[in-house]
Amino acid sequence: MILSAKRVFGRAGWSAAAAISAAALVALAAVFTAPARAADATIAVAANFTEPARAIAAVFRAKTGRDVALSFGASGAFYTQIRQGAPFDAMLSADGERPRKLADEGLGVAGSRFVYATGKLALWTRASGAAPGEATLREGKFEKLAIANPLAAPYGAAAIEVMRALGVEDALRPKRVEGASIGQAFQFAETGNAEFAFVALSQTIGKGGSLWLAPPNLHTPIRQEALLLKAGQSNETAKAFLDFLKGPEARALIVKYGYDPSAN
Repeated sequence: MILSAKRVFGRAGWSAAAAISAAALVALAAVFTAPARAADATIAVAANFTEPARAIAAVFRAKTGRDVALSFGASGAFYTQIRQGAPFDAMLSADGERPRKLADEGLGVAGSRFVYATGKLALWTRASGAAPGEATLREGKFEKLAIANPLAAPYGAAAIEVMRALGVEDALRPKRVEGASIGQAFQFAETGNAEFAFVALSQTIGKGGSLWLAPPNLHTPIRQEALLLKAGQSNETAKAFLDFLKGPEARALIVKYGYDPSAN
């Protein structure tokens, strides 16, 4: 038999029970609507460095108790956003050009730039079997080749340099599809919307498929620089994170994810 609350508690008891229930609901609502703890610093990170940055941030959090919010995208896009006032405390770029410009323009802290990793460019396909190579590009027996926007992403610019060095840039131009970032270029190949993609070696780790590592003499070295931004010059967490990036634990993760670490 189902009894109503009024019959169980009586009139006075019902009023008290209702008050208790209302208070409980308010408390429960407070739990679910309470804002999450804000990060101690916000870092703009080049898309190619997504996985190692997440791993490094996790170790940094465990070691220090400090938290950083990571935002991933193309270095060129971040450069524009920072110039327009985006509230980042630090930047991990895929090149040295943008950090240098930001420092020269007074948006970065003087003397804070450093190379944290040197990237490796790979031609990747999700298909297993014979690895691609120079012949793949010279023969051009595919429909689509994905690269990152060369104006915004250093890995895209390096891909253009490789194709130019091999003498296939013009022949492959009709087959090229450009992603806004190296992350999107990888997605094109991973989903089969392009048979091949020029991506960072780090993006291919654990993804299967097959790849060709572009010889470093075919493109400008991809030296990735970090910069403390003026907005973060008094942010101790941002400064601590950049210092941690130079240390042995971060360097081990950088190597694990297919980069050459800096000499710092």
